[in-house]
Amino acid sequence: MPELSRFLGISILMYFDDHNPPHFHVKYNDYRALISIDELKVLEGHLPARILGLVIEWAELNKEKLMQDWDMVKTTGKYFKIDPLV
Repeated sequence: MPELSRFLGISILMYFDDHNPPHFHVKYNDYRALISIDELKVLEGHLPARILGLVIEWAELNKEKLMQDWDMVKTTGKYFKIDPLV
């Protein structure tokens, strides 16, 4: 499970054998969520509102990179790290 980015205690991950639609996983303390890349909405799970806002802000800035990583992880198993939100 590649960790694409980490910031402010938030981990952004993708799984090699994950299902469509394209999405990423978020871990923050005991919270977990799946976020769609296209719509930037929660597909499963829950995050505190402040953390969700930070994740969505980060994802908006990196939407193209997230899609590239989704395609690469699925086809080659490789990925690029994505800069954290600063």
